[in-house]
Amino acid sequence: MQKLLLCSALMLLLFGCISTTPLKDLNERPADFVGEKISVSGTVENSIRLGTLSSYTLVDGNESIRVSSQSLPAEGGKETVTGTWMRDTLFGYYLLAEE
Repeated sequence: MQKLLLCSALMLLLFGCISTTPLKDLNERPADFVGEKISVSGTVENSIRLGTLSSYTLVDGNESIRVSSQSLPAEGGKETVTGTWMRDTLFGYYLLAEE
């Protein structure tokens, strides 16, 4: 019984931490997520660094979002990013990555 409880708790901890928000949900209902801490996954494309500002596009299938980050992961690499979903007047919706 104790082994079953321990195994169940371990699985809940492991799988509970992996939950990501689908990019499709962010693109379909972006205002619903503003200010929320979320995690997303995808492939890194279109990295840009301008002085201390840097960003990249995270792509999953036909869906994509912009990520603002202090560090730039390698182009073509798969990443899971956690941050706050933001809205800017000039740039629209994007994920402000935690560093």
